[in-house]
Amino acid sequence: MRNTNNKILVTGGAGYVGSVVAAHLLEAGHQVTILDDITTGHPQSLPTGADFIQGRIQDATRVLDPSYGAVLHFAASSQVGESVANPEKYWRNNVGGTTELLTAMRDAGVRTLVFSSTAAVYGEPRTVPITEDTPAAPTNPYGASKLAVDHMITSECTAHGLAAVSLRYFNVAGAYGPYGERHNPESHLIPLVLQVALGKRESISIYGDDYPTPDGTCVRDYIHVADLAQAHLLALAHAHTGEHLICNLGNGNGFSVREVIETVRHVTGHPIPETTAPRRGGDPVVLVASAERARTRLGWKPTRTDLTSIVRDAWEFELHKENGQ
Repeated sequence: MRNTNNKILVTGGAGYVGSVVAAHLLEAGHQVTILDDITTGHPQSLPTGADFIQGRIQDATRVLDPSYGAVLHFAASSQVGESVANPEKYWRNNVGGTTELLTAMRDAGVRTLVFSSTAAVYGEPRTVPITEDTPAAPTNPYGASKLAVDHMITSECTAHGLAAVSLRYFNVAGAYGPYGERHNPESHLIPLVLQVALGKRESISIYGDDYPTPDGTCVRDYIHVADLAQAHLLALAHAHTGEHLICNLGNGNGFSVREVIETVRHVTGHPIPETTAPRRGGDPVVLVASAERARTRLGWKPTRTDLTSIVRDAWEFELHKENGQ
């Protein structure tokens, strides 16, 4: 029987997704402790009501005890380009750190885990929509490190009775009130286009406009971060002893680069100058998820699936940041 205590450790809870999930946990009545070293997280992203411990994943050893019911694990290095240039950092932080976290959980008797995984484990799939049965073939050390952690979790479930769910995200976007993207440097399309609207960038670059899509630009699956958070709460409730459940999380619809730019123009009322640049090597034409397993096994159904809602929430958060909040 797994621990049903409502005290939760959230590693990486000062980051984008971690902070939104922590806020949802608090709203649902959980006690939340956030463990984050604030290297990429932000103090202003810490939800009110959560306990905060500044530290690395490895510090979970001194934090966890039998009073905790579960761990939600977001702490990781997550920049694809950096992982190619500095792979040892990704193996050390993502794989080595999670190894120590799993040991700390085992020693403390904490037997429920929800892991923040990624669609990067699939690499460049040949067919869409992408299901969990799509062969994993990561094309960079970031994706490879996340896949390695998934393998570790499967072994932990089999050998030691862990109850675990891995959630493989596609393109997370939007915001939840005061919680949103604060990446530096920023690499995600929607906040980059919003920076153009704010006058922080002169234009947005479109990398290739000759793809075999309706408007010639790449198509991606965007999921609202609040929908993503709801999936984590459902995963907590549906984790079973000895099972490692892996679920894709996506909108199920694809939006092109040009559709994103046009939606930002509509939402903000600002002109968005654009420039066309050569294709980037390794950019798949279309990445769209099948989230049928999450719907079937978790009872999850995204409710903020239109691009306008996603962009509007992200825009309101950018204005919130502009006001120094």
